[in-house]
Amino acid sequence: MSPWARTRVSADRTHHTLGGAPLYPNRFTEVLSFHAPGLAAAKDGTGAFHIDVTGRPVYARRFTRTFGFYEELSTVEDGSGAFHLRADGTELSPERYAWCGNFQGGRCTVRAREGHYFHVDREGLPAYAKRYAYAGDFRDGLAVVQEPSGMHLHIHEDGRPLNGRRFLDLDVFHKGHARARDERGWHHVDTAGAPLYARRFAMVEPFYNGQARVEDEDGALLVIDERGEVLRELRPPKRSELQALSEDMVGFWKTQTLCAAAELHIIEALPATTARVSELRALAPERCERLLRALGELGLVVREGDTWRATPRGALLHREHPLQMADAALHWGRDCYRLWEALPEALRAHGTWEPPRFFEELSKEPRRVASYHRAMASYARHDYAHIAEALQDVTHGTVLDAGGGTGVLLRNLLRGRPELRGLLMERPEVSRGVEVPEELTGRMKVITGDLFEPWGIQAESVILSRVLHDWGDADATRILHRAREALAPGGRLHVIEWVLGQEELGGSILDLHMLVATGGRERTGAEFRTLFDRAGLRLLEQRSLGTVSQILVAERS
Repeated sequence: MSPWARTRVSADRTHHTLGGAPLYPNRFTEVLSFHAPGLAAAKDGTGAFHIDVTGRPVYARRFTRTFGFYEELSTVEDGSGAFHLRADGTELSPERYAWCGNFQGGRCTVRAREGHYFHVDREGLPAYAKRYAYAGDFRDGLAVVQEPSGMHLHIHEDGRPLNGRRFLDLDVFHKGHARARDERGWHHVDTAGAPLYARRFAMVEPFYNGQARVEDEDGALLVIDERGEVLRELRPPKRSELQALSEDMVGFWKTQTLCAAAELHIIEALPATTARVSELRALAPERCERLLRALGELGLVVREGDTWRATPRGALLHREHPLQMADAALHWGRDCYRLWEALPEALRAHGTWEPPRFFEELSKEPRRVASYHRAMASYARHDYAHIAEALQDVTHGTVLDAGGGTGVLLRNLLRGRPELRGLLMERPEVSRGVEVPEELTGRMKVITGDLFEPWGIQAESVILSRVLHDWGDADATRILHRAREALAPGGRLHVIEWVLGQEELGGSILDLHMLVATGGRERTGAEFRTLFDRAGLRLLEQRSLGTVSQILVAERS
């Protein structure tokens, strides 16, 4: 073993030791460990540099910061940015970055000045063309990257995706398995991206000789095998199954608490004391205190002394918040709440239940129409913030957003893609209230239309965002027929929906909601393919939007 490999950094981090004795007489402001080829990062009053085992600098140059050598290349920083240095003090590349990582497996993560991450090779050249929101180190030829949408995937050294699977969070592979998180929680996947087991956890560790430590959602600490079977309980759950089921049963308590807070404009009255809130909202003081305490239990408010203040989550109920959810609270607590009472009858094979005519009834009350679309707009602003990046294949011509509500998606797309023009088609009670922003005048137009009647429009791209799930298969097929008619030659349809998994259960409760609310449904990828086939469309691609939704791209068959 080389002498430098046996050295240690001193307790005060000013020098290195060997066998407990100082390695050299010099003292520095700070030193880091020695790495191959036997050099260590050091800093003194002249700047940062690298030293050998004698404590002498190996080159004359000085930097603002230096790091250890990995694969005989070190990251250094100076006033021009971050870059890599060889052991002789020469630069790997003239490129400068906002940040550089360390080389592993012949690749290194860098962050460009504009904020995007990617990997460079040992020549200092980009390993591939794509750019990411984040990129991790390579291990055994694979790395985890995060797309602008927030979803994670594995890539090869040349940038090719390992498989088509994307996750909310992801880790590198360890002995053929990787930790992954989807909408349901953490689990382990194989190299195909397939789950090793159906269960999900609050936390999982990598497998070690066939077993892994995990934490269940109820707080239990367990050891599982590669099939997800529990080998041992290390800590009992914090709540029993009866308690967990009971909490689910009374979930409506939360819905109605939030609805009451929105209806009474509680958050808009804060910060304030209980007495002041009760005065402003004409509430009984003692009962007002009880509501505020309940909102505190839900994490929406905190009490500082005698004053209640909204948390960042609670601020979302303020009607002036850019993503205000007050209208959503009213929608779920008022418009939708009683619909669920019909669920048993809706499920019966020979019952008399008929789907509500939700949108027709809504259209009769202008105030409800406005509130509903404000609620949907908040979700859209959150979910479609990066829609221009997600729809990179929409490259030219006119985009028709059919049933696009107040146009949040279309506006975000047009702002990010100045080469496009847009049409927003909606029911008359919605379209008459939509205003085109000044900066989009001449590029965006609002028209009135019926999804089931001929649209009389041609567009290079048609978008149906969360439209089809409002309808049963027969009506959804009719809408797709109209969308096909509206496609210009060579045009493509982009359907944005939650796509149910064949094995994963996420979205199943939403599916029941669509049943009782509109008679609609969430669908699997296979069910969407069947709908497209019936409408004369061919499914080309399915990819994640980065939220719970997927983008299904189709063309005329």
